[in-house]
This record gives sequence, C-alpha cells and structure tokens, in this order.
Amino acid sequence: MSIKDNIRKALFVAVWCLMGAGMLLLLVAAIKKRNNKTCKGLRVEIQSPSQHYFIDRNDIVTIVSDSNIIKPNGKAISSFNLMAMEDKLKKDVWIKKAEVFFDNNDIFRISITEKEPIARIFTVGGNSFYIDSSGAQLPLSNKLAVRLPVFTGFPAEKIRLTGADGLLVEQIKKIDQYILNDSFWSAQIAQIDITPNRTFELVPVVGNHVIAFGDGNECEKKFHHLFIFYKEVLSKTGFDKYARIDVQYDGEVIGTKKAGLMKKPDSIQAVKNIALMIKSAQQLQADTAKRQNIKPLENMGGDRNFRSGDEEDSLVVRIKKN
Repeated sequence: MSIKDNIRKALFVAVWCLMGAGMLLLLVAAIKKRNNKTCKGLRVEIQSPSQHYFIDRNDIVTIVSDSNIIKPNGKAISSFNLMAMEDKLKKDVWIKKAEVFFDNNDIFRISITEKEPIARIFTVGGNSFYIDSSGAQLPLSNKLAVRLPVFTGFPAEKIRLTGADGLLVEQIKKIDQYILNDSFWSAQIAQIDITPNRTFELVPVVGNHVIAFGDGNECEKKFHHLFIFYKEVLSKTGFDKYARIDVQYDGEVIGTKKAGLMKKPDSIQAVKNIALMIKSAQQLQADTAKRQNIKPLENMGGDRNFRSGDEEDSLVVRIKKN
C-alpha cells in the first residue's frame, strides 16, 4: 500500500471519529439541556379494555410513592427516576402495562393499561378472586363489583398455571369466553360448578335444573345442542320438568325427569321468560351462524329421536351431525 493510500485511510478514519465525537457532544448537550428543564405538569392516563376501572389516579401516585409527582410543577426533570417508577407500577397486580415519560411539552406522563378480569372464582375453601384472560389471579376490589361468569368449587386456594390446575384453568377460560361472547347464555347461566372430577355443571337462571356439561372442550357444539333442547323441548314442556340435562356426550342431549313438576302458572311464566330470551337470541342467529360457520337451528334438528311417553324417566334428543 502506498503512502498516499495510508494518508487517505488515516484522514477517512479521523473524519469519522470527529463526526462521532461531535454527535456525542450534541447528544450530551441535549440531555443536559433537557435535564435542566423543569416539569410543567402531570397527566395520568388509565386504559381498561372493559371500561371497568379498578385503579385510579390516587392509586398510581401511591404506588409510585415519589414526592415529586404529588406536586410536580417546577421540579427538575433530572430528579425524576423514571425507570424506578415504571418498575414499581409494573409490579402492581392490576397493571398490565405501564409507561412513564416526559413529553415534548415537559409534561410528566404516566400511561397505564389495566388487566381485565374475565371470571370470578370461588374455591372449595370459600375464598374468592378474579382471573384475567391469561389465567392470572386478581384480587376482589372494594371499588366496584363486576358481573362476570361465576365458577365455584375450584380445588386450590391459589391459581397455578401448571399441571392439573393449569389444565383446569384453560377449561374454565374456554367456557367463560363462550358465555361472555353470547348474550343468551350470559343472561341464562347463573353459575358454573366445578365437580370433584374437574368437569362442569351449569346452573341456569330460568329453570330448576342442572346442566351436565362435561369438560370445557367443544363449548360451541355443546351450547348449540343445549339451545336446541331449550327451543324444541323445554319451551314446550316447561323448564322444571327435567332435573338434569346432559350435553357432555357427542351428538345427543339427555334430559332426566324429576319426581314432581312445578305448578302450572309458574311453568307458564318460565316458558314465557325463556321464550323471550330465545327470540332475542334468534334475532342474532344468522350473523352468529355465519361468523361461527354453524348450521341454523331449524336445519339441525331434523334427526331427533325422542323416547316418548310421560312414564319414561328420561328423554334423549339426538342431534344430526353436519
């Protein structure tokens, strides 16, 4: 390599070093200038997917527990430990996401996204808490109570997302999400009991029967078959004729009769109540069927087999498969 080439190379390196040093000086000067600025205000933003707010501005100030943010105006920006504040917020059980920063107008911003409870759980020991969509345990709040699907009989006092309890939580989430997304079943299901075998039994609002649901798999199919039984059988016989309705077996619904039936006026009123619910649900049926790729109800009941006669103890309705 010639002397000229070496000189060119040295000059090239020198120029880049000078440019890098200049940019570093500018960056340091910008940071120094910003840190010498003072805070001009505080803005706390809390977002909740369900519009139910379990934390408020005072809670945020308490969690951060920094005297600067109580009266932040005029405080030096450099005195705010943003990383420590953000870490404290992220450790709170109700906070899913937290961002702490100064905007271009020197306003101190705290942006919070809440976790969203999707179900309320009661344990066999009598304790109660919420779970979110990830299955994480959330405490009850003294600020508000949210109407959510209720699951009773959870076998452990704390949620564990591994092993048998983790599988049970996944089953709970499947049933819960289906009920939350269906206006009919949200109105009709009062609670879901977890059996010692870790299957589920549904307790309805209208009707004095128990629905044996089995595990949490194939929720869409089971609820659809149950709707057919409501529409084709219970809406005609009354909602206290059967003590137990079993939908856990593929392709059939089994209704087991109870010894004594309710009084006729009560039966008529129950039929009217559920008929209104069915009518309301059917108004949305076309959109739901299209979205979930389900055959409409009136086209699914063609192959039904009834055990006839009031002397029988049970009724079996077999649903034609697509």
